[in-house]
Amino acid sequence: MTRMKSKWLVLFIVFGLILTACGGGSDDAAEEEVVAEEPAEELDSPATTAAAAEPVADPPSICLVLDIGGLGDLAFNDLAYSGYEKAIEDFGMVGTFLEPDGGGENRGELLELCAEAGNDLIVGNGFLFDAAMNEVAPSYPDINFAITDGVAEPGNVRGMLFKHAEGSFLAGVAAALKTTTNNVGFIGGVDFPLIHEFEQGYLAGVAAINPDITVQIGYASVPPDFSGFNDPVKGKEIALAQYEAGADIIYHAAGGTGTGMFEAAKEVSEATGTKVWGIGVDFDQYYTVGNPLPELQEYILTSMVKAADVSIYNAAKATVEGTFTGGPSVDDLSTGGIYLSYSGGYIDDIKDTLEEYKEKIISGEIVPPSVRP
Repeated sequence: MTRMKSKWLVLFIVFGLILTACGGGSDDAAEEEVVAEEPAEELDSPATTAAAAEPVADPPSICLVLDIGGLGDLAFNDLAYSGYEKAIEDFGMVGTFLEPDGGGENRGELLELCAEAGNDLIVGNGFLFDAAMNEVAPSYPDINFAITDGVAEPGNVRGMLFKHAEGSFLAGVAAALKTTTNNVGFIGGVDFPLIHEFEQGYLAGVAAINPDITVQIGYASVPPDFSGFNDPVKGKEIALAQYEAGADIIYHAAGGTGTGMFEAAKEVSEATGTKVWGIGVDFDQYYTVGNPLPELQEYILTSMVKAADVSIYNAAKATVEGTFTGGPSVDDLSTGGIYLSYSGGYIDDIKDTLEEYKEKIISGEIVPPSVRP
């Protein structure tokens, strides 16, 4: 009996303790419940759990301003446009290209339009943009500018230059090796220092093979008239006169004017039954002239190519990558920015000699002249 009483006593005490614990713990449980709800409230607030979305950057942009002759000159402007197109394709750039009026007097206005539109890179195609670059570029120090065949003072302008005399020297070697009349010609677009680089290099190349070869020289215009870069009629007229005077190969540095020279080569060859040739410039004109005008292709002996398209492409690449620098940038035979084309196979038989002279120029053994004596 005593054991039974003790047992009930223990149970009674334990039961009382449980009631006390439950009653005393009700307040604590309420407090814990409030604490437990706080994290849930925080989770409902996006501001405290996620970073703000990154703004989407605009794609890089390039604006190309062509020069006299515009798109479709089958020469320098088309060459620049091809580099611009490749940059757009490879780098996802937004592109704009503009063409000047007939005389090119609005070059500065077009550069200004490109800058006001916020383009990342603005290219002026040709040395005649130098004055406009000097005027416009300083007002837009955060924009990259580039000019082909010229230089400008502002630090944000890249001057993309070429050693034309080196490639022209090889063109002269080719002409001297292939002539059968010992009489060759040269047609310049405009009679001024830039084109003298082509002229003097060509003369030196011819003389390196045979100093007794006659070289006829003609120009389509003189400054301030720069229409000589886009006057095929004038080019044909000069070429016909040189062929009639005995030349069987003519090299041109005249932009769109050179198309007239190739037309003259075809006309004379067909009329006399004796093949005469033209040497192209800037582009590989076996394709740029020969594709749209296939009837002229077989009269294009070779071309002195300057890779302005590659220079423009590289300027765009540097802009996209953030490595763009201003100042002069020079391409030559050693960089591959200047070379002689073998398209058509018409000079394959003299390739070894041409390569020998190329190596002599690269090594410095031969330094082709670029200015008139």
